[in-house]
Amino acid sequence: MSQGHFITLEGSEGAGKSTNVDTVCEMLDEAGITFYRTREPGGTDLAEALRKLMLAEWEETIDGMTEALIVFAARNQHLKTEIVPRLERGDWVVCDRFTDATFAYQGAGRGVDTRFLEALEQTIQGTLQPDLTLFLDVPPALAEKRIAGRSKDRMEKEEQEFFDRVRQGYLTRANKHPRMKIVDATQALDHVRAQVREILGNYLGSVNV
Repeated sequence: MSQGHFITLEGSEGAGKSTNVDTVCEMLDEAGITFYRTREPGGTDLAEALRKLMLAEWEETIDGMTEALIVFAARNQHLKTEIVPRLERGDWVVCDRFTDATFAYQGAGRGVDTRFLEALEQTIQGTLQPDLTLFLDVPPALAEKRIAGRSKDRMEKEEQEFFDRVRQGYLTRANKHPRMKIVDATQALDHVRAQVREILGNYLGSVNV
């Protein structure tokens, strides 16, 4: 049995991730591909509980290293319980955020040492990386306008300077990893969906689906 394929979508709130996860799943359906849709942090009962813990409001300060440890604990459970078994049996996995988000948010955003994150990545994931990552890029000021009025968690309440660093972290990582494709998410939804469909269509063609 062939190994499955691992597709992730990245970007800040307001970039249209959820909508374009739908787009990816629609295309896989059209191609007759069996897939599993999930998210990070989350994807299992325990991992979802850790997600709530990380995003909750606390009187004490939660620093970036604490966030990173919580995220990787959730990721370890997610990988062992859901992602890896599905990939090994040949299913595809579509995940709303993965480790690129940790390097962007806790690394670039919070200033956690990249070497520390790389050590956690190696310990938890080994050689496993997404096969294709779609980074929905939108300037933080525009993203903020899109989610104005929405109830926000602790992370979403950060200042724009934090999200500027997060965006730069994503862009820096995208320039280093060819699997990461940048999608201009400033455009109208139809145009963004068209970009996603083109990138995924090219990928499906390259793996002879």
